[in-house]
Amino acid sequence: MKVLILPDEGAAILRAADIVARTVAAQPKAVLGLATGGTMLPLYEELARRHREEGLSFAGVTSFNLDEYIGLAPDHPCSYHHYMEKAFFSHVDIDRARAHLPKGDAPDPQAASEAYEALIADAGGIDLQLLGIGQNGHIGFNEPTASLGSRTRIKTLTQSTRRANQRYFASFEDTPQYAITTGVATILESRKCLLIATGAAKARAVRQMVEGPVSAVCPASALQLHARATVVLDEEAAAELTLRDYYETVHPRGQDSVFD
Repeated sequence: MKVLILPDEGAAILRAADIVARTVAAQPKAVLGLATGGTMLPLYEELARRHREEGLSFAGVTSFNLDEYIGLAPDHPCSYHHYMEKAFFSHVDIDRARAHLPKGDAPDPQAASEAYEALIADAGGIDLQLLGIGQNGHIGFNEPTASLGSRTRIKTLTQSTRRANQRYFASFEDTPQYAITTGVATILESRKCLLIATGAAKARAVRQMVEGPVSAVCPASALQLHARATVVLDEEAAAELTLRDYYETVHPRGQDSVFD
C-alpha cells in the first residue's frame, strides 16, 4: 500500500487529481470506479477545472459508481445519480450512456445488483477505483462485518452511517436504511485503487485500514491485500499512523519515489 501524506486537504486533493488525470491521459478509454461523499466534491471540482482549462477529456471514459440508495429515483435530490450529475457529469464531456450507477429504484434490487456486477465484468473491470472511507471503516456501503469476498448486493446501513448522511435528508427517519453497493471483492479486482481521506475525524479509521489487521470489522483494511492501492491523506487524517515517519521517508511530501 502506497501511503502519501500531504500537508493539507487542498494539497491532498491536487495529488489525487494528478493520479486520476494521469490515468485518463494515458488511457483515454479507462474504466473509472467513482465514489460520492463530501471528500470527493473538491476532487470533482478540480477535475472539472482541468477539463475546462487544460483540456482533460473524459469523452472516452466508462464509469461505475460504487453505490446508490434503495428507493430513490435518479432525479431525487438526495440520490447519488443527482450528486454525480451536479458535482461532475454536467461539468465534463463524459458520455452519459457510459456513466453507470446502480438502479436504486429498481423493482427487484437484488436482480439490479447482479446485473450491475455483470455490467462491470462486461466492461473489463475497473482500471482505477476511487474510494473514500467512513469513520467506521466502510468503503462504498460495505459496512463493518461486510464479507471481504462480497459482490454487488443489497446492504443494510448502520445507524452511524445513516446519521452521517442525515444532513442531506429532512430527518433521520427519511434517511434510507438500504443501499445497493459494489462489494469488497469487486473493489479488490480493480487494477488500481485510490483512497482519499482528509480531516481528523478519519484518523482512527485510516490507522485501522493501513496498520490494523485485515478484518471485516474494518472493510477498508482489505486494501492491504491489493497490489496497487494508493492512499492519499492530509496531515490530520494521518495523525494516528504509527509508522508515519517511514511513509514520509518512502514518499517525501507525498510525492512518488524514484522507483515509482
